[in-house]
Amino acid sequence: MHTKLESNEHPPVESNNPEPGLIASLITHLRVSIIATFVLALIVCGIYPLLVWGLAQAAFPHKANGSLVGKDGQPVSQEKDAVGSSLIGQNFADARYFHPRPSAAGSGYDATASSGSNLGPTSAKLLNGTTKKDDKGNEVVDFDGIELRLVHYCVDNGVEYNSSVPVEKFKDAQGNLDDVKLIKAFNDDKSPLSFTAKEPVPADAVTGSGSGLDPHISVAYAQVQAKRVAGARGMTREKVLELIGQTTEQPDFGIFGEPRVNILALNLALDRVSPMPATAPATVPATAP
Repeated sequence: MHTKLESNEHPPVESNNPEPGLIASLITHLRVSIIATFVLALIVCGIYPLLVWGLAQAAFPHKANGSLVGKDGQPVSQEKDAVGSSLIGQNFADARYFHPRPSAAGSGYDATASSGSNLGPTSAKLLNGTTKKDDKGNEVVDFDGIELRLVHYCVDNGVEYNSSVPVEKFKDAQGNLDDVKLIKAFNDDKSPLSFTAKEPVPADAVTGSGSGLDPHISVAYAQVQAKRVAGARGMTREKVLELIGQTTEQPDFGIFGEPRVNILALNLALDRVSPMPATAPATVPATAP
């Protein structure tokens, strides 16, 4: 039996307004989220970095401030007293100094442009190098390439080599190697220049590191350069080899890595034993980290 609704009765109607309890809950959750965000920002962006900085300054301030080194090879705390950092390589090019490994970080060892070449082992650019036009329309080196590095390694250090074309043809009037001509010869499609060393070449002599800022070279590469440096400074090769031994760093904890030579430390040691003329800079300034 069905009962009819009387005329004054209506079915219940749902309200579109949220319940007061729901609004209060939403506000509570929003407030908690905002407070949590500010608290985490204070901890992660303020308290934690300040704590780490304070501990570093107290425990090892020299390393925490960039491992800056002075002319005497000793740690310094002020940038104005530094000639470089033991963590950042420098672009020594003078024959009287030991040369670092090649760098793809900008123009030489640019501490603000850390990078590798990102080129694969079969890349023609990596092997043969490339040239480009500068602002004045002159052809200059864009990327040196392993082959060009090998030529400089052999010629600069007196290492015997085989070349399909006499290297003298690629020298200018002053007797310096013309890098642009060499790169173009290596990229010649018809008859590319062939150049090989007659003895094993240390890998770090012709390749850059992943960061492009490596301050070290292998002991083998340093020993190859000893003859050139000794001759340029009027020193005995034995004395130069002795300095290499004194500045050689051993593997970390005796097991990690290989023995290595810090270029800046070695060249500063050279300047202390055999000072450069007053007209020549003792070192090439580096960008402090």
